Amino acid sequence: MSAQAPQKRITAPQIMAMKGGTPIVALTAYSAPMARMVDAHSDVILVGDSLGMVVHGLPSTVGVTIEMMILHGQAVMRGSARAMVVVDMPFGSYEESPEQAFRNATRILMKTGCGAVKLEGGARMAPTIRFLTERGVPVMGHVGLTPQSTLTMGGFRTQGRDQDTWPAHVADAQAVADAGAFSIVAEGVMEGLADRITQSVPVPVIGIGASARCDGQILVVDDMLGLTDRVPRFVRKFGDLGPRADAAIAEYAAAVRDRSFPEDAQVYR
Repeated sequence: MSAQAPQKRITAPQIMAMKGGTPIVALTAYSAPMARMVDAHSDVILVGDSLGMVVHGLPSTVGVTIEMMILHGQAVMRGSARAMVVVDMPFGSYEESPEQAFRNATRILMKTGCGAVKLEGGARMAPTIRFLTERGVPVMGHVGLTPQSTLTMGGFRTQGRDQDTWPAHVADAQAVADAGAFSIVAEGVMEGLADRITQSVPVPVIGIGASARCDGQILVVDDMLGLTDRVPRFVRKFGDLGPRADAAIAEYAAAVRDRSFPEDAQVYR
């Protein structure tokens, strides 16, 4: 009997080919168990720098380090087998120069085995994206609301409320696509602007807080499952696991205090 061939992961060209077709399903994951759960249903798993807030309790993504991204990226790769895994490049790891970005992107790829990296920014980051893609680094772009820039943006503010700004946002997406990004995340933009961006670029646009007519959608999995206290207004909760987890922990605590474990609870089987 021949050995079963290992399952092949989805690749950047396959995601790129989904433009205008079946919507791309994407979710974040930061651990092996969560990656295992979302893998069968997702085309893309993003190891987002949102892990700084979701997992580590940081006030923003600014304090996330490349070491943290690599550690969580390794865990997600171990827990998944099918979906393409994309790892965020954290703040300060790529903005200085294309050469800095290449050193850190290749470090992430080599240490985790992931399929691509993601970085934020429009036209200003196009030269860096081109530098990476020309040297074999698959890049997912990110335009609109860019969380790493919230200090200069004045917080998490929806982009494109003023239609006069739409051409600049569209130009950002076009510059990122022209530079070689295989897909683009459009975050926190008005629905009409997200539609225009989707129609204006030849690569898939994956929305978050954008438009249902994007080429795909991504959510922070903990938000979607109801595991976080503060969920963005645009997030539809597909589960409410937080209260259920609280109840289970409370039940466990009561069992400990009441000594109501089964008699063989401490026996390894």
